[in-house]
Amino acid sequence: MGLKDQQSVGSGDNSLAGVALLAGLGKKELAAVEKACRWRRYASHQQIIDKESSTRDVCFVVKGRVRVVNYSYSGRGIILDELLPGSYFGELSAIDGLPRSARVVALGEAIIAFLPRPAFLRLLEVHPPLGLKVMAHLAHIVRTSTQRIMDLSTLGANNRVHADLLRHAGDIDDETIEAVIEPVPIHSDIASRVSTTRETVARVMNDLVRKGIVAKKENTLFILDVQRLRDMVEDVRGE
Repeated sequence: MGLKDQQSVGSGDNSLAGVALLAGLGKKELAAVEKACRWRRYASHQQIIDKESSTRDVCFVVKGRVRVVNYSYSGRGIILDELLPGSYFGELSAIDGLPRSARVVALGEAIIAFLPRPAFLRLLEVHPPLGLKVMAHLAHIVRTSTQRIMDLSTLGANNRVHADLLRHAGDIDDETIEAVIEPVPIHSDIASRVSTTRETVARVMNDLVRKGIVAKKENTLFILDVQRLRDMVEDVRGE
């Protein structure tokens, strides 16, 4: 990381109270974790960690959003995930000691707390429930990645866009009628996630608007008929 990335963070921002992984810790225990962290402030689009780097810290997103991304040999960006405040990343390298598997960049200003690998591993040893949370998180990543691989292999570009919208709609079930996605997904970001073109995404989104399945208002996307959109994906998946 360059010097311009490593801006100091004021003491008022040095809190991990919003990190879900650490929610079960007492005040003194949480304060000890905060003290063990290095705190850095990043400007929009600045790199936080690079793929194949040798760092092994676990990183907590204290403020802002970050994007996990990989690049093909041709330079095409593939978005793997976007993380909100209270999330964390970097646990794979902290657990297995291997190089970073992806690049992480800030989306807008972000504050990141870096917990060194030894401190993270001790935390899991002393507090087994945290280890179970990490395991559940990794299981979710595996399940999500498996579904995305299947979608890329079996769905056409149109339905991959539909599936991406459903993923970003959050928890839905057979009773869900409407959902809200905020902010409105950027077409180029969707294209990166589902391996298609920005023009294809624009065409699919316009088609969904014409059919009354989605609607946009200011910076919010409303899915007006979740079940219809779900059926459009599941009919092709054969579910």
